[in-house]
Amino acid sequence: MSCIIPPYLASGIFYNRLDCQTFQIMAILSYNEIVQKKVIVYNGEPYEVQSSHVFRMQQRKPVNQTKMRHLVTGKVLEVSFHQNESVAEADISTMTAVYLYTNRGESWFAEEGNPKNRFSFPEDSVHDKIQWLVSNSPVEVLLYNDEPASIKIPIKIDLKVVEAPPAVKGDTATGGTKLVVLESGASVTTPLFINPDDIVRINSELGEYVERVEKA
Repeated sequence: MSCIIPPYLASGIFYNRLDCQTFQIMAILSYNEIVQKKVIVYNGEPYEVQSSHVFRMQQRKPVNQTKMRHLVTGKVLEVSFHQNESVAEADISTMTAVYLYTNRGESWFAEEGNPKNRFSFPEDSVHDKIQWLVSNSPVEVLLYNDEPASIKIPIKIDLKVVEAPPAVKGDTATGGTKLVVLESGASVTTPLFINPDDIVRINSELGEYVERVEKA
């Protein structure tokens, strides 16, 4: 059940009637403003909208069908917002940090310029991002209620190839592909002409090879 906002709470502090917590909010979003990349407060928790689609079934009022990802746990929900519903946009701030390492199921980071300020996330909640990172890679940390909640990484990331099976002579003309290992430890499918020590560009959102930026 979403949080329906009364008119007299249309700005400032929003009191969540579901769990009696108070949140500082940025704005109130109507049902059709709940769109991709917005971070909202849903049932007292921060969720990032991954996709949204407003549709109307026959003579009924329009509905916004969304898919949302919990900013901290990574849990994904599919929620329909109706025309009479509104939600609070979460007050999210950011901090620049660097990725340190992952050990025993925890991925560790440190605030840029303040290495004593270390914090971690469960590896499972950030694996889709840290698989493209090497030690000291910069990241953007999303802060919710002044606490680290999630990370964002660049969409395009350049990484060195550390393992690549040799292409059989003549195969490169057929447009085939192969699986290579990157310096971050992740594997990605590339064209056959990619070799060890090449630098390749990866689309981190899609997990796909984009191009070779430097030949070994």
